[in-house]
Amino acid sequence: MRIRDHRAHDEPAIDLVPLIDVILVLIIFFVITTTFDVRSTLQLQLPVASPQEPAPPRTLNILVNADGRYFIGDREVLHSGVEAVKQAIADAAGEDRDQPVMLRADARTPYQAVVTVQDALAQLGFRRIAIATAPEAPGATAEPAP
Repeated sequence: MRIRDHRAHDEPAIDLVPLIDVILVLIIFFVITTTFDVRSTLQLQLPVASPQEPAPPRTLNILVNADGRYFIGDREVLHSGVEAVKQAIADAAGEDRDQPVMLRADARTPYQAVVTVQDALAQLGFRRIAIATAPEAPGATAEPAP
């Protein structure tokens, strides 16, 4: 003889009320902690003065990433040859060869990629070249080359 229980079976269900409460608390937290752009309500007219010294010359930024890809200004150089890099530098710099150049290369960049940029800069006549480095962490010792 088979005995059946006629009570309703409890189906598992996900209660959404605690989830909604948590989301509401997060929204309130983010709204309160967000900084708002506070604009002054005062209308100011600043005095006019002539500049005392000329504006500093703009710097040409060249970036070489760890893969050896070149970025001149905000544009990527598609080919890695010296001629392509020279053309991109000439386009970005225009006729001004006296402007300073900031060369930023990743520490893992292949050495040839950095030499290619330096060669292109020398062929174009740039002389004010700076290589960006990061300061050494205090207490860190230099690792010997393998």
